[in-house]
Amino acid sequence: MRFSLEQLETFLLVAETGSFSATARKLGKTQSTVSAAIANIEIDMNLSLFDRTTRKPTLTAAGQKLLIEAEAVMERCIALEAHADSLSDSNPAELTLAIEIPYNTVMPVLSAFESRFPFIDLTIRNPVYGDVSELVIKGEAELGIAFAQPGYPSELNFTQLGRLVMVHITHPDHPLAKMEKVSFSDLHTHRHLAFSAHANKLPTTEYLRATKVWQAESYLALIEMVRACLGWATLPRQLIHRELEQGELVELQLEAYPFTDWLVGVDLLWQKRRNPSEAERWLRGQFQQNKVFEFDNFGQTTAR
Repeated sequence: MRFSLEQLETFLLVAETGSFSATARKLGKTQSTVSAAIANIEIDMNLSLFDRTTRKPTLTAAGQKLLIEAEAVMERCIALEAHADSLSDSNPAELTLAIEIPYNTVMPVLSAFESRFPFIDLTIRNPVYGDVSELVIKGEAELGIAFAQPGYPSELNFTQLGRLVMVHITHPDHPLAKMEKVSFSDLHTHRHLAFSAHANKLPTTEYLRATKVWQAESYLALIEMVRACLGWATLPRQLIHRELEQGELVELQLEAYPFTDWLVGVDLLWQKRRNPSEAERWLRGQFQQNKVFEFDNFGQTTAR
């Protein structure tokens, strides 16, 4: 069986318009050429696709069945052509992002990316030890999004995307949860469950030092340890909204900061010498336009 995409397109148009002449006008061809194309595809398929005994050609039962198949083939061909166009525009087949912050904060941009570049595969990496900058420097990720650090290697460019609230939390049955106000010395008395990336890197973490520390490379691991009443942890509030609202976890009120939240900047990182593709430039711009923010305990936005 041999038939061309041009013949399939002609078949679909005749089925749509119900007319050989209207199809010919749409294709810029003669009616006899359209008639010949349909006749040839019917010969190739050994089927009659149209009933020509009526004033307008109407699909036969076989034609109605094959119409569905033909539409699916044409849709795949259009997708193939669009995919090829995407690659010919010097866009990569895939991009890798290293993301340390809660993923819900970047989903609007990723949803827009899916619509704008539907044929580029995306890989999201949650870096071991939260070392986003190292993955970007090594070229293992084109872009990185991470909580701001005091300094970055000279090979990197960065821009701030916004700020998120970090909260100190524990289990409702933990001794710290029974205290109306918690001092630094109270924190030091109990086990600190620390995210490896933040243990010694985030600004102002020096007051969180403790004699007993368990570290984890995953936010989810920390949440489960807090659920087990093993200690207290500091996590992005965006990550545990539901648990706090339902009383599964308790936010500790620090005596030293009764009227402020702990705000930590979020940065976008990329290599200085990198020659970005169109898709990568688009992502950078979208991330910078869609600031990362939330509302603090006083109803104020964390966006500057």
